[in-house]
Amino acid sequence: MSDQDPREPDAGPAADIASMEGRLELSAPADPETMELVHALLESLWVAHPDVLDVDRFRFETAVIEILANIVEHAYQLEPVDGERSPRRFEIGVAANADCLVATLGDNGLPMALDLSDVAMPEDDLAESGRGLALAVAALDDLHYERVGGRNQWTLLCRRAASA
Repeated sequence: MSDQDPREPDAGPAADIASMEGRLELSAPADPETMELVHALLESLWVAHPDVLDVDRFRFETAVIEILANIVEHAYQLEPVDGERSPRRFEIGVAANADCLVATLGDNGLPMALDLSDVAMPEDDLAESGRGLALAVAALDDLHYERVGGRNQWTLLCRRAASA
């Protein structure tokens, strides 16, 4: 087992998503209606990879949807530019191989002041928000965020469980 913090970026499979065979991609406006498009994209991934166990599908899908929900929420918090809201978009790529499930998400929303090592569930059990990132961190083997070229970039890695 590695001494590497599981929340630190893994230079392995996630770094190679662009070259993974069967990668699926989507670019769309960052609004709530796009959630259904991402669910359909994930369904296409499962059809192409029927051997992915339900537990891995659940972990991966939960994390992808929670990160996307944060992107959509924060994209809408932007101030209008010259009286109009500038168009906010996101891109997602998903891929699977025998070892892992990988997703990359990018958006042109506001930068996030974020330390993923400090992410935790809210202490207030009745809190209506603040659980999404904590759920994603718990579901994944690696979650990485960085700001690159004026864009938020997320990389999600879920190692596949060994099938029985």
